[in-house]
Amino acid sequence: MITQKQRQGQFQKQVQTQQQKLSPQQIQYIKMLQMSTQHIEQRIKEEMESNPALEDADSGEDLYGPDDNSYDEPAMQDTDTDATATEAETDAPAVDDDLDVDWDAFHSDNSEGYSSSTTWNPDAPDWMDIPAPYRETQLEKLEQQVLLLDLSEKENLIADQILGSIDDDGYFRRALSAVADSIAFQHGMPVHPDEVAGVLERIQRLDPPGIAARNLRECLSIQLQMLDPHTPGLQTAKEIIGNHWEDFEKKHFEKIMRKMDVSDDVFREAYDCLRMLDPKPGSFETAAADAGNFIVPDFEVYYEPAENDTEKGGFVIKLNRRNLPDLVVSKSYEQMIADMAKRKEKNKEQKEAQLFLRSKIESARWFIEMLYQRQQTLLAVMQTIVNIQESFFKSGVNIKPMILKDVADVVSLDVSTISRVVNGKYVQTPFGVYELRYFFNEGITTQSGEEVSNLEVKNILADIIENEPKANPLSDQKLTDILKEKGFIVARRTVTKYREQLRIPTARLRKSVI
Repeated sequence: MITQKQRQGQFQKQVQTQQQKLSPQQIQYIKMLQMSTQHIEQRIKEEMESNPALEDADSGEDLYGPDDNSYDEPAMQDTDTDATATEAETDAPAVDDDLDVDWDAFHSDNSEGYSSSTTWNPDAPDWMDIPAPYRETQLEKLEQQVLLLDLSEKENLIADQILGSIDDDGYFRRALSAVADSIAFQHGMPVHPDEVAGVLERIQRLDPPGIAARNLRECLSIQLQMLDPHTPGLQTAKEIIGNHWEDFEKKHFEKIMRKMDVSDDVFREAYDCLRMLDPKPGSFETAAADAGNFIVPDFEVYYEPAENDTEKGGFVIKLNRRNLPDLVVSKSYEQMIADMAKRKEKNKEQKEAQLFLRSKIESARWFIEMLYQRQQTLLAVMQTIVNIQESFFKSGVNIKPMILKDVADVVSLDVSTISRVVNGKYVQTPFGVYELRYFFNEGITTQSGEEVSNLEVKNILADIIENEPKANPLSDQKLTDILKEKGFIVARRTVTKYREQLRIPTARLRKSVI
């Protein structure tokens, strides 16, 4: 019987609930699935540095026995080993003889209609590690030009602050007073903002013209001032930037022509003059840097036709392993722990050493197994994508509607796992290099009832905009009507979303002078 005191006070209650928690190994495996070829290579290097029991099959040295450190078949290891094992347990053999990896199977896997393999070649040169040629940076070029300006000591300090504050696109967005305060604080030299403005004006006329401008209007104005005075349309262009900037920014060209009382030919000449200018004087530095960055495809897929009419062609799917080594557990460590197990009496240091060796070997085996599982998962997902998008991988066109769940249902994995697999991965095809997410898209039903990919609708939309009248661009509603005439039933807001995904501006901003 519950008393009044028990009703008012605290009491214990048992509640049974179910919770799912990921083990540290599962978390690491999920992270490895997300890694690209470059990242997994770095991860392997880090693991080999931290775990001496992990070796390269081609470079490992066997100090205790014959040079035979290959494995025939992978097997999962029990990761719940108790670090505080008893002495009787530590005397048991520390290494199972049935955990081997079949590296021939690891590098090749043939399924019906497909041929999948890895692209690892131990004799291939590591061309990816060839250093890129040195390129003089934008900052270095500007510093060399500043040396020719014959500046005073104070002006050199100002110039150094300005150059260090230029953004990647070539603009100077720092307040002049902040530059003056920084020099006063670091060098104890008082500087007026007008002195900073004077040095800034001289830097803006270096090469490239307009560098260190504070806004687009100033950037274009500086470049116009440095053009040849006989450039056609120069004076009209200067007046447009100086007196009609807001209208020009909004592309209200008719309004500008009425205010300036100029003809279409005169305005077009000025417009062509403005189009020669560079709105981002420092953007070439970013482009040069991007030229040194390249995508390393994680897969290679191509169709191999049959040699005769009696056979059937198939797809070849290769997983790019670049120069990743064949990892094995060190035979030296296995022999060491086997020798320790034979000893009947062990002191404290020997027991600790045995536990250390056991943990490193188990960690190495787990890592090899995770790499094997990662490869199998990646190949299974890629084979499913190729199977669904078969027409594209044969001809380079006709992508079908496909979502993550379609692949997840085939390979019997969770949608979140598929998302991790395709994230940041690329495939090389005869038609170019594509991100795996490129093949995932929603479907749209046409008037005839056929389901097509929204990528096809986006391509048609981009083609319509490309061929629209430049002087009178099409609105989103008009684009919707044209798509409807072509048989695609989409709402105006959907057209707007597709246009924004294609990074195409609105009709008003697409307007130009022919």
